[in-house]
Amino acid sequence: MKIRVLGAAAGGGFPQWNCACANCQLARAGSPRVTPRTEDSLAVSHDGSSWFIFNASPSIHAQIAAFPGLHPQNGRVSPIAGIVLTNGDLNAVARTLQRFEGQLTHRRLDLGVETVLTLRSGEPSGLSITARPAQGKLPIHLDGALAASPEDNVGLWVRESGNPHVAAYVTAAASLVGLRPLLDEASLLFFDGSFWRDDELIALGLGKSRARDMAHLPIGGENGSLAALSNLRTTRKVYMHINNTNPILDSESPERKAVVDAGWTVATDGMEVTL
Repeated sequence: MKIRVLGAAAGGGFPQWNCACANCQLARAGSPRVTPRTEDSLAVSHDGSSWFIFNASPSIHAQIAAFPGLHPQNGRVSPIAGIVLTNGDLNAVARTLQRFEGQLTHRRLDLGVETVLTLRSGEPSGLSITARPAQGKLPIHLDGALAASPEDNVGLWVRESGNPHVAAYVTAAASLVGLRPLLDEASLLFFDGSFWRDDELIALGLGKSRARDMAHLPIGGENGSLAALSNLRTTRKVYMHINNTNPILDSESPERKAVVDAGWTVATDGMEVTL
């Protein structure tokens, strides 16, 4: 299984266009201590020819341009075989993509059911995924319009035919309730690295919401993911979906040292893993 991190930042990217926090100022100044990132997304492939995009972001155009594996090789035939979404944040965009009959085909992911990912030809891609609920919340534009559901936010467990290893992609989770034992199935984990502190935005004067209010378990603290996942079976652990305010973006920060010393990798755009 081939995996490429197309984007490692949370919404808005890094530096964020409307933010002048310390990290964003370092990035704009070209400091070697920080590396710019686009919004969270993975590209996953069995054969290196056909790719599935997990959580296509507003930066998808730039992400495709930066990765030759996603460039069309024949006329207008894209190597992107499908897009897998873990929540409904951008569902309204689907109406734009559905201008022509057959242009967009939806496939439902039933919770806990392994689903084979197929190519446009209908043939199996060599990959399958299982969606499992992760504690989250409805996107702001749907608040009050729909009842909360376990399907509002999910993580993905990815398997490759003939490969015993599993990759888990859980980049939005308000808690580990119901998730912790399932994470031990993974040989490689991409996990929610949005915030270091629960009150990170409040402490910086940049917002009124806590990390958990936005369905993100913070990394630090007694009940944070760094401590809670310290005895995880896999040693291949990657933080991504990193908010621009998170001090782990700074390579010289004590927070970065803490996650690295604990065996975690801080994802960057273009990072590649073969499993």
